[in-house]
Amino acid sequence: MLYLIGIGLNERGISKEGMDALLKCKKVYLENYTVDFPYTEHQLEEMIGKKFKVLDRKNVENLGIVDEAERLNVALLVYGSPLSATTHITLIDECRASGIKYKIVYTASVFDAVAETGLQQYKFGKVASMPTWQKSFEPDSFMEIVKQNLSINAHSLILIDIGLEFQKALKQLKIAAKNHEIKLEKIVVCQQLGTKNRKIMYRTLSEAEEYSGVLKPYCIIIPSKLHFVEKEVLEGFSKNK
Repeated sequence: MLYLIGIGLNERGISKEGMDALLKCKKVYLENYTVDFPYTEHQLEEMIGKKFKVLDRKNVENLGIVDEAERLNVALLVYGSPLSATTHITLIDECRASGIKYKIVYTASVFDAVAETGLQQYKFGKVASMPTWQKSFEPDSFMEIVKQNLSINAHSLILIDIGLEFQKALKQLKIAAKNHEIKLEKIVVCQQLGTKNRKIMYRTLSEAEEYSGVLKPYCIIIPSKLHFVEKEVLEGFSKNK
């Protein structure tokens, strides 16, 4: 049986249901390619009381853990929500096609936590992902999603590629906005939501560029038209440092 277990936003975020599932498993894996963890692997192992093997994207996508799950109970630990990445739903689909039992254990994710900004969740549009640009490849299609969202007065959550430093992300954002003729006013920066180091900042782009202390993982939100309550809550984060 395959257990796909969300482990939440901090090292204590795994649910009681997730812990109970781990007790049944002979093999435990952690996928490490979708987020910059805000804690160490050792801290997580101490919390769950089990050793695990770290899997990169290649080793998850080859579906080897599904084959293992045919013979024994296997767990894949996923930061935040267990089904945020398309690879993970592929694992479930493969289990169904192969007649292998599976169980999904849900928990908190960044999609829940961004509500702390005061922005109403039903007013968010499509989620965008910002990749790390290379010297010869600077994909800015994520800004096209932002443009579409703005056209319907929807907020845009931009997830940041693993390893991408904050100042470089701002530079990419600025260039991409110019390429797509989008005037960026204030942005929301969310750092390590759900942890003791969580921080929310509401800044103009130039003000954000002056700040270099953002910890990973972080995300950026491009607000659209604000309800007066949203504006009131966001303004409370405008002086955070």
